[in-house]
Amino acid sequence: MRQSRYLILGFFVFFTVLGYSQEQLLRGKITNKNDVEGIHIMNKTTRYSSVSDQNGNFSILVNERDTLLISSVHYVPDRILITSEIYEKGVLLITLEDLVNELDEVVLGTHLTGNIATDIKNIKTVDTINFDDVGISGFKGVPEEKIVPMVPYFGLATAVDLEAMYKHLSGYYKKLKIKRKWEGENRLVANIIHHYTAAFFEEAYQIPKDRLYDFLLYCNESTDLKKNYETENYAGVLQIFKIRSEIYVTRLLEKDE
Repeated sequence: MRQSRYLILGFFVFFTVLGYSQEQLLRGKITNKNDVEGIHIMNKTTRYSSVSDQNGNFSILVNERDTLLISSVHYVPDRILITSEIYEKGVLLITLEDLVNELDEVVLGTHLTGNIATDIKNIKTVDTINFDDVGISGFKGVPEEKIVPMVPYFGLATAVDLEAMYKHLSGYYKKLKIKRKWEGENRLVANIIHHYTAAFFEEAYQIPKDRLYDFLLYCNESTDLKKNYETENYAGVLQIFKIRSEIYVTRLLEKDE
């Protein structure tokens, strides 16, 4: 009798969990006014992915409590948790934050004549320091803004620390980190496509050209692709492509069906 009760309870729990984790099609729309086509939507939980059409519309399979990653070269990447409310409605509207690249201020001076040849001769230029010429080591790359850590004791804070504290609290540093991460991923994907070509991926792994960018993001998110590529471990890179392409292509076929 006790075994029968446990059996009934087990079936109850099983079907409850089964019903709870059932996938359904979520229909979404990117509501920004411009650049809404070609935005990548990846379900980080199941690894299913989708791309928005010219009107910003997309659809993707989700479970409750899945996490969606929305990414594009024009916007700051966003992560969205599929709450019970979103899951029940089956509809999601997304407004993305523009990814702005600010340019440094350029001062032209006050002695311009309007004659290009004359003005070019009058411009004073200063040669940049060449560390190799003077025999010392030095940084030759493009300097980046340093992310200053929070000060634990407010009473000891300097003016620089207070500025850093404001940037932490306002979310400025968080956006800066996301921007750098996204720019790094874009450079990695661009370098890989230039190195191997889109035709190679289509012929070797059956990855369509219009899904190549999404496929490489998927590889980078789920493997050590960046580390292997940057250390020139090309055998490891190709092994990643082989394994991940089988999963990716299978899911593409499932979606089409």
